[in-house]
Amino acid sequence: MTSARIPASVVGITAGPREHEIDARWLMAYAAALGEEAPEYFDTARAGGVLAHPLFPVCYEWPLALDVRAMALPDEIAVRGVHATHRLTVHRPIRAGERLRTTATVATLSPRSPGAYMVLRLETVDTSGRPVTTTDYGSLYLGVPCDPSPLSPQGRGQGEGWLKGEGWPKGEGWPKGEGSSKTEGWPKREDPPNDATPSDTWSTEVPISPTLAHVYTECARIWNPIHTDRAVARAAGLPDIILHGTATLALAISQTLRHDPRGPAAPVRALGCRFGAMVPLPSRLVVRGRRPEPSPEGPTVRFEALVEDGRHAVRDGAIVLADGVSPS
Repeated sequence: MTSARIPASVVGITAGPREHEIDARWLMAYAAALGEEAPEYFDTARAGGVLAHPLFPVCYEWPLALDVRAMALPDEIAVRGVHATHRLTVHRPIRAGERLRTTATVATLSPRSPGAYMVLRLETVDTSGRPVTTTDYGSLYLGVPCDPSPLSPQGRGQGEGWLKGEGWPKGEGWPKGEGSSKTEGWPKREDPPNDATPSDTWSTEVPISPTLAHVYTECARIWNPIHTDRAVARAAGLPDIILHGTATLALAISQTLRHDPRGPAAPVRALGCRFGAMVPLPSRLVVRGRRPEPSPEGPTVRFEALVEDGRHAVRDGAIVLADGVSPS
């Protein structure tokens, strides 16, 4: 454990806004990095233009996350951060050719057994100030103590630091407590994909190529050398380079949407997960999920992703879909 401590005064520190130009080239590159082939992600002649992958917002949010961390944390603490939780609300579809503005704020800070748990709130609006996406990006700073902020949820019974809000599933087991995962009723990880027959559950194996982190880094424009530079990764205490958490989540989301009849056009309102085991390169993921369940917020699809030894890389995953027609 480091002798440094994160003070409660970091809550409220804000960076931005930063403006980003969202072009079709960036949208297509992100989808290509994930191995997508659906024309909705690449057909620039399509009515309404190419679709953005549901997790594309991480691309324009990353620079703001770096900005606010640099303002709030010294380097000796920042290097201890790991992506722990992710929650995204999509207010309306992202479109090629528009300019968006993102602001990042330290929203909550609370102590957890592994270390300090900090949530960044990343809010993105269009040029008229209308909301486009909102993300709560939770990080654990391993071995780092902190002072709880007045806004931080206290105790496991209040969601382990997840910010509550409208439009999020409130069903039993979401989100679960730290380290837990309900496995009853899931297909075993060695089961073959069950795409051809009706079932309440499905399971798909996803190969992770040795160069995926390099491709994802450049296509997403998210650069952290622990994902591409072996020397840096080992100096940080890792056995080797590892796949980005957002790439792992995006791959799981892609597989989940492929089990929806609408595919990429399925109207995603919100999504989120907890992160667990690191994903080495090369390796394989097993992504498994359930049929949509009704909820007050909309049909909710639950999913998870396991690394080769059966540990959870993504747990408690959920996608909330909108009722009605797909976005264009």
